[in-house]
Amino acid sequence: MLSKLNLMPGKFTWHPSHLFNELAVLLFKTGNSVISVKPLGSASIALSALIMAGLLVNTAVMATDLAKEKRWKEQLTDGLLDGEVITLNDGRNDFIAIDTRAEEANDVGIIILHGIGVHPDWANVIRPLRLQLAAEGWNTLSLQMPVLANDAKVRDYEPLMKEVPARIDAGIRYMSKNDAKKVIIVAHSMGAQMANYYLAHKKSYREAQTETPIIAYIGIGMNAGNTKYLKKIKLPILDLYGENDLPGVLQSKDQRAFSARSNKKYKQQKVAGADHFFENQDEDLVKAVKDELLKF
Repeated sequence: MLSKLNLMPGKFTWHPSHLFNELAVLLFKTGNSVISVKPLGSASIALSALIMAGLLVNTAVMATDLAKEKRWKEQLTDGLLDGEVITLNDGRNDFIAIDTRAEEANDVGIIILHGIGVHPDWANVIRPLRLQLAAEGWNTLSLQMPVLANDAKVRDYEPLMKEVPARIDAGIRYMSKNDAKKVIIVAHSMGAQMANYYLAHKKSYREAQTETPIIAYIGIGMNAGNTKYLKKIKLPILDLYGENDLPGVLQSKDQRAFSARSNKKYKQQKVAGADHFFENQDEDLVKAVKDELLKF
């Protein structure tokens, strides 16, 4: 059995160089001291190897897939027909956004956030919104949000949330320099969860404060993961979803409403016949969003 250890505070490194045969010594480096553990039997060696593997996994920090973002950038720069691909910086990395201007824009800029693992010109939901809202008189800025590999699960995105505030604020600062006096965020699916995280934590990010106010928020296709954030947001919120949305969206609608019950400016709207991606219902999606934007 392992002897009991009283480790000093600080970082430690596990050195497996003595892990062989019937004798193994685990060295924990804490500050300037090195602590040895009694020799291990074969069973303990196997156990210690598993523990070590777990430590290595747990110390890994998830971050956006910059190589994937680069591929999206190359694809969009070469193939974008409407709007302009621009480069912003979140304080650590450059990232892209698509700036789509209205011919006669009002003073409200629209920040658009895409769903899981995709890009700011995604054909479903995102492209119809950025183009048609611009055609209706709003400048739109569709941001590249943090992404992971295609096989990543929703839960894998939780560590990436900390990267969200700086990106949204970079977008807001860009819009403010281009005559936006106010901003409304319109976000879909995972983008909505990122927006909710941002809005719920905004006051805790000193660098995230911007002079241009966010006056409303439209979250499209939100699931149960948003409830912990909705209760902290006091902005006007439209919780928009499809009649045939994903089970996680439909089954959590009452939970979301309950979480936001103290916000008198929160409301839900169901779009008849629509699925999570508003397939073949772009017009219904844009109309619902436009009708809400016209209130501000």
